[in-house]
This record gives sequence, C-alpha cells and structure tokens, in this order.
Amino acid sequence: MRNERPGCTLQPTALIHEAYMQLVRQDLPDFQSRAHFYGVAAHIMRQLLVSHARRVRAQKRSGGERVPMEDNLPMPAEQSEEVLALHEALERLAARDARKAKIIELKYFGGLDRAEIGAALGIELSAVKREVAVAEAWLKRALAGKRS
Repeated sequence: MRNERPGCTLQPTALIHEAYMQLVRQDLPDFQSRAHFYGVAAHIMRQLLVSHARRVRAQKRSGGERVPMEDNLPMPAEQSEEVLALHEALERLAARDARKAKIIELKYFGGLDRAEIGAALGIELSAVKREVAVAEAWLKRALAGKRS
C-alpha cells in the first residue's frame, strides 16, 4: 500500500480490518510459527484484493451496477485490473516456483521486508534478495506481455 500512487482510494486500514475479520471467522488451527501466520495473513490480504478487483470488474462490465455496501475496499477500475493481472501472473509464477511466489506474496501483500521474509521462511537473506530479484524480473516481463 505504501507504494501506491497518490490519490489511491484503497485504504490500508480497511484492508487490514477485512483480513482480521477473515482470520477470526475461519476455523484456523493454532499458528505453528510466525512464518505460518504471515503466510496466512498475506494470502488473505491478496485474496481480499483479488475478490474486490473482480467485483469492480463485474461492476464495470454490468454497466455501473453498484458494488455491495459491505465492501469496504474502494478501488478504481484501473487499479482492479492491475491487481487481477498481478494475481494471474503470481499464479503462473507459483506453478513454476512456489517459493518465489510466496516470497513475493509476503513482500507485497504481507508488507514484510527481505530480512523478515528470510526469518519467516527460514532462508538466508542473500537467497531472499536473489529470489526477489528473479521473481520481480519474471513478473515484470509477464505483466509487460499482458499489457501489449
């Protein structure tokens, strides 16, 4: 969220609140570790953003039908398309390399820095740096191909 452009209507507080509500509603086992918690939380935030982006896309295609009131994550249609493109690219990356996809999910949806990702996943900082660089380059190419 901190890297979003100025004027973004998506509110971090709303996203965190919705993620917390999802965590509370689910019948989750006790978290086995910090990594397990961060992984679940990052995945929930990603799913919330993707679900919202799909609703915005559906609203756009239906000729302006309103998004339900319980949806607390306002997002412009342009941004929703970016979220969906990123989600699809991450799914393709996960099929190729699940660890790189998890690292990107923790970084961008969980807000963890590289040191925290390494600690959470039990891998060296140098490996995280390397995998982030490779995954970001792969995603950049995948997303550029999508826009063409």
